[in-house]
Amino acid sequence: MAVGDLLKPESLEPAMEGIEAAYYLVHSMLAGVDFEIRDREAAKNYVSVARHVGKTVYLGGLVPRSRVASRHLQSRAEVGRILLGSLPATEFRAGPIIGSGSASFEMLRYLTERLPIMITPKWVLNEVQPIAIRDVLAYLVAALSVPPAGSVDIGADRLTFKRMVEIFAEERGLRRRIIPVPLLAPRLAARWVGWMTPIPNSMAVPIIEGITHSVLAETGKAETLFPAIQPISFRSAVRAALEREQQLLTETHWSDALHVQGKWAKFKEEEGMIREVRTLHVNAPPEVVFHEFLSLGGDRGWLRWKWAWKIRGAIDRILGGPGLRRGRRNPYEAYPGESIDFWRVEAVEAPHLLRLHAEMKVPGSAWIEWETRPEKSGSRLVQTAFFSPKGLGGFLYWYALYPIHSVIFGSLVRAIAEEAEAACS
Repeated sequence: MAVGDLLKPESLEPAMEGIEAAYYLVHSMLAGVDFEIRDREAAKNYVSVARHVGKTVYLGGLVPRSRVASRHLQSRAEVGRILLGSLPATEFRAGPIIGSGSASFEMLRYLTERLPIMITPKWVLNEVQPIAIRDVLAYLVAALSVPPAGSVDIGADRLTFKRMVEIFAEERGLRRRIIPVPLLAPRLAARWVGWMTPIPNSMAVPIIEGITHSVLAETGKAETLFPAIQPISFRSAVRAALEREQQLLTETHWSDALHVQGKWAKFKEEEGMIREVRTLHVNAPPEVVFHEFLSLGGDRGWLRWKWAWKIRGAIDRILGGPGLRRGRRNPYEAYPGESIDFWRVEAVEAPHLLRLHAEMKVPGSAWIEWETRPEKSGSRLVQTAFFSPKGLGGFLYWYALYPIHSVIFGSLVRAIAEEAEAACS
């Protein structure tokens, strides 16, 4: 395996050695106001080292033909032009992608499940063309078996966003009323979505802007090149996504990509770092104790003082952080890089270790870690909170809140021990 950074051309050559075909699944939607510059630079850097690659497959977005596209869709289209203009490539242009863990699906799900009555912008009556994630993957794989084909639109049903909500509600057995009004600009609507759902504003804006105009696919080329692929209906895509979530088969989640913005500071004990350690003997084997702290967060919550965790999450959202809204992908497993509420999994070593890095707004960097090891007839559980303060404000923050943290962290480690012992009784 080789690792390269598209914004560091010197790192790409080793990563591209011996590559016959490449998938370009990169965009800088969450990188800030200069995301178009990053997208352009990344695409040009890739082109400079990929001229020997026989085929490049790129997943872009559908662009409205009669109106000016959003900045994000324009950037996706520009990347496609850069790749197609210099390399043998196939660009798939897709609308909203529906699947368990996708941002579009999560936005639709949370809005529909939480709001029995929706006062919506009038543009929810515009047609869009969603497509199931399984069909997108089928096209990506099939592209390797045909010559580079240029731009190819893909999509399934033509639906309004209003109808998408109605179909989702029907599949969930819900009754929903949607009232379109000629109000709510896209960015205002995105902020509202960012508050009502786990989707942050940085992701909600491009999703909302993608449906403010009718964005439809001309699928004739896809049907000619890939006749074996018959995209499933939107209703079937929703049904499949819900089934995967119910069966805990979601493999990736939209929030897993958020740490790539360079804000994920790797853990390293250093001078000035504050450590708060709590340890208990637990009358349960390490595997059971590990399961208890591995499954914290999400729908299960944090065992004790749940109202305090909710208040902290609400404060974090007000300050611009993720709060508790992201939940977790799977209640029984985790892998490095994925999110659990306002934490990011930094290390997991079954059945001994879990370390989470805090992504809530704090004046410094914070981690919480659990370790367990065999001891006599049970286990030794060690819970450690680490805090690397930033300036005087960081120290004041830690010591001002320490009485609260002491109570909450103390009750948390005891709760983990109690749950593990109860599981063995």
